[in-house]
Amino acid sequence: MLEVLRIGHRPDRDKRMTTHVCLTARALGADRALVDTADRALERRLGKVTESFGGAFEVKTGVKWRPLLKATDATVVHLTMYGENIATWEGPRWEALRRSPHVIVVVGSTKVPGELYELADVNAAVGNQPHSEVAALAIFLYLLQSGDALRREMAGGRLKIIPQERGKRVLDLVQFGEVTPDGEGFEL
Repeated sequence: MLEVLRIGHRPDRDKRMTTHVCLTARALGADRALVDTADRALERRLGKVTESFGGAFEVKTGVKWRPLLKATDATVVHLTMYGENIATWEGPRWEALRRSPHVIVVVGSTKVPGELYELADVNAAVGNQPHSEVAALAIFLYLLQSGDALRREMAGGRLKIIPQERGKRVLDLVQFGEVTPDGEGFEL
């Protein structure tokens, strides 16, 4: 199981960024996203994406992160610019993470409590400079899965994007027709 835990989410201020964290988690192979603050609108938005484009991804909000991390047997990776730069990790380090049956990748929104650094098994950095948590998550998940997440198909969706060099082509698998090029009928 691969989960992404978002802590410090402020629904009124972080709506777009947390949505992007969840979309990135979904697109790059996570099974689910956990968010510390209750946000049913976020759950609905991502539920629509999964319903429309397939896969088994889910979002659960209102998760109490401290008890979760204290009780878990998962390998907890905290993405922080203050951690060990993953560019220095050798193959065995990545392989150990890949073999772990349950990984929780933690990304913050606001300044994270110092306690998180102690609860994490690994404090990992995608470079040791200020950067976007979405970018860090994407790079980390890509490397964790050796790029395989970009090649997988997500079954069960109503819509299927047909890759193009130019333009947009989306098939509506329920109606067996093409959706308009502007994606009419779908909005995040």
